[in-house]
Amino acid sequence: MNEVGDLSSQPPVVFPSQNEALRFFDELQPAMPDEMIGLWQGHGIATGHPLDGVLENLGWYGKRVHPGLRADALLFRAGPRRLAAIDPARIPLRLALRLSRFGRTRIARNWFTYLQRVLRASAPVAKLKPLSFRGETSTAMIYDRKPIIDHFRRIDDGTVIGAMVVEGDERVFFFLLRQTSPGRRGHDRGQTPLEASACSYNIMPRRRPVALEGGRKCRSTMFYGRVR
Repeated sequence: MNEVGDLSSQPPVVFPSQNEALRFFDELQPAMPDEMIGLWQGHGIATGHPLDGVLENLGWYGKRVHPGLRADALLFRAGPRRLAAIDPARIPLRLALRLSRFGRTRIARNWFTYLQRVLRASAPVAKLKPLSFRGETSTAMIYDRKPIIDHFRRIDDGTVIGAMVVEGDERVFFFLLRQTSPGRRGHDRGQTPLEASACSYNIMPRRRPVALEGGRKCRSTMFYGRVR
C-alpha cells in the first residue's frame, strides 16, 4: 500500500482515519465537469468506512461520464473482458452498509455476479454538476434515485479522488479514479474513437488502439481513447 506523502503520482490507498482523508481532500483543486467525461477505473481508499474493500470484492470497475454529463455511476466487471452498468436504485444501500462484512466474502462476490443481470441499468443513472462541498465548489455526481452524491477533487490531469456522501450518514466513503479513456474533448488531440454501450460493453485486448464493443440491446455513444 502507498502511504500518505507526495500524491501527484501515487495517491494513497489508505488513510489512518476519515479525518485525515478529509484534510487531504480539502487541499486538492476542484475538478471541472468537462474534465470528467470518459471512462474511469476506480479503487477504494481505506479510511475505516464500512464499504472499504466491498466494491473491489464485488468486481467494481469504476464510472463513466457521457458527453452530456450523464453518468453510469457504477460499472462492474461482468466477465474477463466485459463491463456492466448497475442501477444503484436497485441496491438496498442501508442494508448493504449494515452487512458490509458479508460484502467482503467470496459468497457475496458469487451472489453479486449472479444478480448482475437483474441489477443492470438501462440508461445513465446520475448527472454531473458543480456543487459546493466543504467550502469548495467542484464537480459532483448526483444519483437520480438514491440520496447519494459523489464529490470530486483533482489530483492531476487523469486522476481524481471521490468522496461519496449518503444523506443521513456522517461517514464519507473515499475512492480513487484514474481516467482510462477521455471523452469527446480528446478528439481534438488526434485520439481514436471508442464505442461503448449505455449499459454494458466488451473490452477487447488489442494493443493499439484499445477498442470497446457495444452490447446489442443498449444505446451506443462514442468516446475517444489514446492509441497505445
